[in-house]
Amino acid sequence: MKKIAVLLLFVTLLIAGCGASNSEKKAETPSQSKKPIVIGLMPDTDSIPFIIAEKNGYFKEEGVEVTLMPFKSAMDRDAAMQSGNLDGAVSDLLAVAFAKSGGFDVCVTSMTDGNYRLVAGKSVDLANGVGTLKGKDVAVSKNTIIEYVTDQILAKNNMSDTDIEKVVIPQIPLRLEMLQNGKLAAATLPEPMASIAIFHGCKFVTDSAELGINPGVMMFTKAAVKDKNSEIAAVYRAYNKAVDYLASTDREKYIDFIIEKNGFPSEAKSALKLPSYHKAALPEEKDITECMEWLNSKKLVSDKYSYQDLVVKGLF
Repeated sequence: MKKIAVLLLFVTLLIAGCGASNSEKKAETPSQSKKPIVIGLMPDTDSIPFIIAEKNGYFKEEGVEVTLMPFKSAMDRDAAMQSGNLDGAVSDLLAVAFAKSGGFDVCVTSMTDGNYRLVAGKSVDLANGVGTLKGKDVAVSKNTIIEYVTDQILAKNNMSDTDIEKVVIPQIPLRLEMLQNGKLAAATLPEPMASIAIFHGCKFVTDSAELGINPGVMMFTKAAVKDKNSEIAAVYRAYNKAVDYLASTDREKYIDFIIEKNGFPSEAKSALKLPSYHKAALPEEKDITECMEWLNSKKLVSDKYSYQDLVVKGLF
């Protein structure tokens, strides 16, 4: 009987031990949380849904740890990406093509809702629309999304870049200042600088949204897409919640926070026109094709990347 009692005690302890081991394993499963994601942001309207997603706790709701890293210049953002400090970034098709051409494997995971506006000076008569700018000084930044959008605007108005006098001014604040002071006929500006120029009396000509030009994208490294696929999907679920919030909430409830977080000038509170944000979606094939044709024609990129070469599907 003693032997039987000892045997039963041993079996009981063994079962209890297995039970504890199984419960530990079950407890460990949730702790194997999603891998952290680091996303680079620029001080523009494209970044706002990510800022709102962080502020409102949507990333936490989706169980993903996200660090938003702000950058003042695209050059610094791209350097951080290539050094492995970022998984993804608010970017544009040109930056993606440049990175890929340079041997750094990145991909487009969605489009964004950034807008680039052609704005004329206060004294310019816009009777002929874009055609009014023939032979006049128009400020851009060379070989960037700004120049690309400018050229696309001209093309859609049956003009070429030889029809205007391009003035290269890389610094956006200087471009804005010269436009407002009447030293330029026009300039292509991102938001919120374009809205600020219009707020101070400059004249809206047209913009990328009006003409269906959509070069703004989210890019992630191929390594991140491979190793953090479910985490990126969670980021997009949080992004979509932020889009819903922006569409349904009075702007006064978040505009001060956005201005402070992005470092926008104080005038942006009254001047800034936010885009109608869309839930996560892939860019259209024409967006890739038109951008690559421009890059190839300028001999900025020799490779002829296709939609399939640049875009990754299935993350939302």
